[in-house]
Amino acid sequence: MRPEDGDGVTTVLTRPGETARAGLLARGTRMPWLARVPWLTRSSRAIAGLWLFAVLAVVWWVWSAHSKSLFFPPLETILRRLYELWIVGSAKSQLVSSLAHFAFGYAIAGIAGIGLGALLWSLRAVREATSPFVYFLYVLPTPVLVPAIMTIFGIGFTMKVVIIAFAAIWPTLLNTLDGMKGVDPIKLDTARVLGVSGPGTVRRVVLPAAMPQIVAGLRNSLQVAIILMVVSEIVASTGGIGFFILYAQQSVAFVDMWTGIIVLALIGSALNLLFVLAEHRVLHWYYGARATQEKA
Repeated sequence: MRPEDGDGVTTVLTRPGETARAGLLARGTRMPWLARVPWLTRSSRAIAGLWLFAVLAVVWWVWSAHSKSLFFPPLETILRRLYELWIVGSAKSQLVSSLAHFAFGYAIAGIAGIGLGALLWSLRAVREATSPFVYFLYVLPTPVLVPAIMTIFGIGFTMKVVIIAFAAIWPTLLNTLDGMKGVDPIKLDTARVLGVSGPGTVRRVVLPAAMPQIVAGLRNSLQVAIILMVVSEIVASTGGIGFFILYAQQSVAFVDMWTGIIVLALIGSALNLLFVLAEHRVLHWYYGARATQEKA
């Protein structure tokens, strides 16, 4: 499309991505055929990133094929048992229980971490007064609090959610606070001159500018939440994947134990992948700007 303006100057309107393609063609550079199909490019990168995992799986399969060890059974036996227990068997209820603990604990940690981080950033006097206490709780290992939390909440659903939320809140809170501290003061002054209210400034200026660091904190909290999900179920529980793994080990059912470990690894990988996809969706503007700067 080439509309003419009043001075006879021709303006060329291009779709996103056409400028880069036009630049390559103008320099006589031949575009790789993969670059013409974005989804195929992403898929090829994902497949290429799995090659080492596939090699290790094959090595494990071959190395353990004739194993007679009680502790290290053949991978074929483990996968067959995994299907029986976790795909068509009753162990699915253990996985659902664990994911429920994780979901509630992680959601509480994320919401509370961002909210408290924004509150502490807004109230400087409160932030300075509570800073030593916040860092004291941050470095305190959550597993040592499990007996106290069990005493207060018992060994049910609430106890596990509290443990997960308490451990996972700190990375998000501290990253939110640090990200807001790093907001350009000129943006804050501009919002103040334009008469934007305090909550409006936080919502429209501060949170978007601090979002990359907030997301980094949420990603760290994700790993912490998965770890504490298992710890809480191993230490004090009658259900969940952590309890299943411990019970199988104590019952000398090592094949079942290995199936639980593999399922836990797969669930952790799937949750991390979903988070990365959501991160790129939310921060597409940030990664686009960074890519432009790198090219420049």
